[in-house]
Amino acid sequence: MITVIIIEEYLCCASAPEFKMTNLIAGLTATTLYLGGLVYYIFKLRSSIEFNLSRLQVITALALLAHLVATIYFLLAPGGLDLSLLKIFVLIALAINLIVFASGLTKIQHTLYLVLFPISAGTLLMATVVPSSSPILILSTNMQAHILFSILAYSLLSIAALQALFIGLLDWQLKRKRRNLLMRTLPALETMELVLFNVILVGQFFLTLSLLSGLAFYDFFATTLLPKAILSCLAWLFNAILLYRRYYRGWRGRIAIRLTWAGFSSLLIAYVGTKFVFEYVVTG
Repeated sequence: MITVIIIEEYLCCASAPEFKMTNLIAGLTATTLYLGGLVYYIFKLRSSIEFNLSRLQVITALALLAHLVATIYFLLAPGGLDLSLLKIFVLIALAINLIVFASGLTKIQHTLYLVLFPISAGTLLMATVVPSSSPILILSTNMQAHILFSILAYSLLSIAALQALFIGLLDWQLKRKRRNLLMRTLPALETMELVLFNVILVGQFFLTLSLLSGLAFYDFFATTLLPKAILSCLAWLFNAILLYRRYYRGWRGRIAIRLTWAGFSSLLIAYVGTKFVFEYVVTG
């Protein structure tokens, strides 16, 4: 009920010129802060000065605040919600950054910002300048729950994919006894792998809830949703195999990285690929 009231209050102002101006300012502010955080991070990596996590935390917090405001104005539209592809990207980028930020700016997490900051800035910039052609939607409570589970699952498994990428880079450097500035900021390989599997486990939990809610509330295997359903189930299967083999067979290393990316790639095509096809190819 509270969510509905807040949405209605925003929608009342959706047609006002101030709405677009606030959207523009928030989007550009978040973009600038993300790029500023990226420049600060790279500068500290290249210098011999000790890395100040508190400053990065302040920059990230301000960027997230502006990102949150921009996301609200991006999604809310007269008569419902704008869930076009770029707007969903903005929401997912916000969720990923919030999860990483909330988990604590330790060595395990803050290296992810080297990838997350430029992606978030680019997504916000595109959503700000590219007009939306997606129809406005009014969502039921069941649909809201399904979308929430899906976004959390995708966000967590995206973090896992990035973590797997850094694990692969660190492993490659260690085997060749070559460690650059970035690699020296990373924790032990075993620690990173532990975080990886914990993130996948939680992501798999929300992916399971997403699939179950889709089966319970909608015709999940309808013609238009069938590719998404199959690919989502395939991602779930990849993650299930990886988690089972990890905890009962001790899988790690390259095979774990490959299965992590196999699951994420399936989910990427399921969530993003199918929406792109229907939004820009079929209806475009």
